[in-house]
Amino acid sequence: MRASRLLLVLLCLLPLVLRAAADPELDKRAANLAHELRCLVCQNQSLAESNAPLAVDLRNQIREQLAGGASEQQVIDFMVARYGDFVLYRPPFKATTIALWAGPFLLLALGIVILVRRIARRRAPEPPLSDAERARAAQLLE
Repeated sequence: MRASRLLLVLLCLLPLVLRAAADPELDKRAANLAHELRCLVCQNQSLAESNAPLAVDLRNQIREQLAGGASEQQVIDFMVARYGDFVLYRPPFKATTIALWAGPFLLLALGIVILVRRIARRRAPEPPLSDAERARAAQLLE
């Protein structure tokens, strides 16, 4: 009975041992590629940073494809074909992604224009005082 428990524990630990003995170069390639791809669930994290179940599955998919002999570009092409340009942290410059590339610059330019107009409005000179207003001011100062 005790031997069967020990065997069960060893069988449970076997995937961890095999994973540790895996190819470190393959692990490095898979990790680098996972940092280049966006988590489709979290959207603000890479696949490497996310703990979402889909991210875990996609990391395993990347590793399996790389272990199967696919290049990094082939894996990226597979992910883009399956999930679209959204999966890339650096989407390509094309007609469908022009807003992603030009949007920040347009917002910055708009912000600068608004700021310059507000500053110019504050610095607009006051109209000069009329003679009656000058006389009134002089009277108040005496």
